[in-house]
Amino acid sequence: MENQPLVTIITPSFNQAKFLSATYKSVISQSYPNIEYFIVDGGSTDGSVELIREWATSAKNRLNWWVSEKDNGQAEAINKGFSRSNGEIVAWLNSDDLYMKGAVEKAVNAFQTNPDVGLIFSNVFSIDADGNLINAMRYREWGLNDLMAFNIIGQPGVFMRKEALDAVGNLDPVYHYLLDHQLWLRIAVRYKIKYVDDFFAAARFHSEAKNVALAAEFGQEAFRIVDWMKSQPDLLQTFAANRRKILAGAFRFSARYQLDGGENYKSFNHYLKSFWFHPPTALKELSRFAYSFLSYLTMVKRMKENYLQKRLNQLTQDKMYEMYKDLSDFDAGHEIEG
Repeated sequence: MENQPLVTIITPSFNQAKFLSATYKSVISQSYPNIEYFIVDGGSTDGSVELIREWATSAKNRLNWWVSEKDNGQAEAINKGFSRSNGEIVAWLNSDDLYMKGAVEKAVNAFQTNPDVGLIFSNVFSIDADGNLINAMRYREWGLNDLMAFNIIGQPGVFMRKEALDAVGNLDPVYHYLLDHQLWLRIAVRYKIKYVDDFFAAARFHSEAKNVALAAEFGQEAFRIVDWMKSQPDLLQTFAANRRKILAGAFRFSARYQLDGGENYKSFNHYLKSFWFHPPTALKELSRFAYSFLSYLTMVKRMKENYLQKRLNQLTQDKMYEMYKDLSDFDAGHEIEG
């Protein structure tokens, strides 16, 4: 397999038995022949371990290594896989996501065509819990400046050279929501990154997924990454030159997730801040901006109605209300006898 470099794929998982089989099948059914596959389970209790053990002991075993033990989260689980990887190219696929047919082969071809690139990324489909297509997330030929401004690429569509990963270090366990984006930034500082206009993967959106269940937390972590960028010598000059655009991107990113999390007032507020720092950045999500504004107006209307009702309730309990009831009998509709 001289011209077919080894590709290591890691699947971190915790209590995702209902999706794990589909993820596993999407990896082992890849046409590319030189894959090293790890599953790192966090001590699941939902039947995941039984599934993994069955795959590992079957005659068609395609697992090179697996473990099930408690860990401190996704970053630690993936880093366990990174530390054991032998592949020239590495990637991770979460236990509710899927690879498209031919994804690994296409990724390898992209690296071979671009030998100076440390990371490649593709477009990513969005699917629901039942595997139905709900969206197609398309990206562009983005570089370091774009990533610093929180143009987010879909993690399932990313493959890295192991050389680049080793040079910058593994995932930082301090981050829980944008751990992937922070890694891409570290790689993009030192290596070229390349966009492939294809779909390598599908990301599953469901009620238990972090980007749905903990949507508001993503925005908070974006501002932590802003602080981190300001502390990095390799990024200081770029940050200073693009400060307003970066802050606008952070607020836009936060606004998007606040909206998804039902925090309409905070979403609208953050979209306004994004617009103030750099209008073109905010207006890239004009429809969401408008929706947050309309949701904000609806919320204000409800607040006003609730206030008026509360005030009326208080008035009806006041002695003055009895005087009002007496006076209100003398309206224009009554005939006054003289």
